Amino acid sequence: MSKKTRMKSSKPSPKNRKSPAAKPSAAKTARKTTGRRATASAKKPAAKAAKPAAKKAVRKPAKTRAKKPVQAAKTASTQASHKPTSKGLIKSNLSAPPKSAAGTGLAEGAIAPPFSLPRDGGGSVSLADYAGKKVVLFFYPRADTPGCTREAIDFTRLSSAFADAGAVVLGVSADTVKAQDSFRDKHELSVPLISDEQHEMLEAYGAWGEKSMYGRNFMGIIRTTVLIGTDGRIARVWRNVRVDGHADEVLAAVRAI
Repeated sequence: MSKKTRMKSSKPSPKNRKSPAAKPSAAKTARKTTGRRATASAKKPAAKAAKPAAKKAVRKPAKTRAKKPVQAAKTASTQASHKPTSKGLIKSNLSAPPKSAAGTGLAEGAIAPPFSLPRDGGGSVSLADYAGKKVVLFFYPRADTPGCTREAIDFTRLSSAFADAGAVVLGVSADTVKAQDSFRDKHELSVPLISDEQHEMLEAYGAWGEKSMYGRNFMGIIRTTVLIGTDGRIARVWRNVRVDGHADEVLAAVRAI
C-alpha cells in the first residue's frame, strides 16, 4: 500500500466523524428547555396574580351589593322621619283638650267651668254652691308672698262691699290646704282660699301657663281674676294683674253688672 493510500485511509471519514455542531445543538436544546421553564415560571406568578385580581373583581360586586341595602335602609329611615304626621294622630291630638297658656283662656260670655276643690279650714267648695250669685275668683301664685298677701288683704277689706253687691270672693292657688290655713291665720283673711294642687281649675280658667322671671322661663300661676255673672257665664277677665288698686277695680265691675 502506498503512503498516499495509507494517509487517506488513516483520515477519518466525514460521515463517521462526530459533528462539532452536535454539542451546540444540545446546548441550544438545554437553553430552550431552560427558557421554557423560565417562561413557565414567569407565567405562573402572572397566573397567580391574575387569580387575586379575579377575586377582587368578584369581591367588588359583593361589596357593592352589601352597601346598597344599608344605604337603602338609611334612606328609608331618613324619609320616614320627615314624613308628615298621619291623619289619625292629628285627629287624636285635636280631640285632646288644649292646655291654657299665658294670655289665653276663657273668653267673656263663655260658660264658667265647674269645679269642686278643698278649701282652708277643711271641707270643699264648688261653683254650684253659689248658683244665682256673682262670683269673683282671684288666682294668686303663692300664699304668704308679698304681692299675694297684699291682694288677699285688699279683697278681705272689701268683702262686705262685695257681699252688698251680691258677690262672693274666692281665692285660688296651688298651695296645700295646710299652707292656706297658715296664710289665713297669719293675715286674718276672711275670704275662702281654695287649694288646687293638681292645677285642674287653674288650667280650666287659663291661670296656669308659661312665665318668665330673671331670664328664666317656667310654668306657674299667672295672676288672674275672673268675674262670673248670675247666669253662670264669664262677665270679665283680668290677666297679669297688678295688685295695687285691683280689688277696688273688680268691685266697680261687680256693681256694674
